[in-house]
Amino acid sequence: MNNWLHVALIAAVVVVVVVRRLRGEPLNARDLFAPPVVLTGLGLWALSRHHGLGAGDYAWVAAGAALGTALGAVRGATIRVYEREGALWQRYTGRTFLVAAVSLAVTAGFAMAAGHFGLAPDARPVQLSIGVGFLGEALVVGYRALSSGTPFAPERRDAGSWRDSGRAGR
Repeated sequence: MNNWLHVALIAAVVVVVVVRRLRGEPLNARDLFAPPVVLTGLGLWALSRHHGLGAGDYAWVAAGAALGTALGAVRGATIRVYEREGALWQRYTGRTFLVAAVSLAVTAGFAMAAGHFGLAPDARPVQLSIGVGFLGEALVVGYRALSSGTPFAPERRDAGSWRDSGRAGR
């Protein structure tokens, strides 16, 4: 796949997820976990296509994945999880974006350090970094959702008019 097309697809997924969560959306497990799982899978696939990596390279990748997951978990703690119409909803807050900006700076610094120490750029797939960040966020939000005692929102295909009526009531 063309690299520019690949980057555009990843950017589109991220923009859609962020815009939906900024407006507030019903919280269901599929929408919470599917984007990070897909992006992480794509990142691992891209990493598997890079040959000649040594143990030190894999250590950098593992450390970067752990860092991304931890920063995503911090971001997940800033997301507003609330009950609406008998189901869970989520919404990004100003603090979510502040944490995201700090996370971006930290991961950029980590990537620069990785490059300085010789890790090949294609051994640092962007989709893996984004995927593990969203995965850390999803794990925290999912835990908070399960702890709330309020059920997850139904999936869109099952929600139909419920979802439309929820938006009309805003």
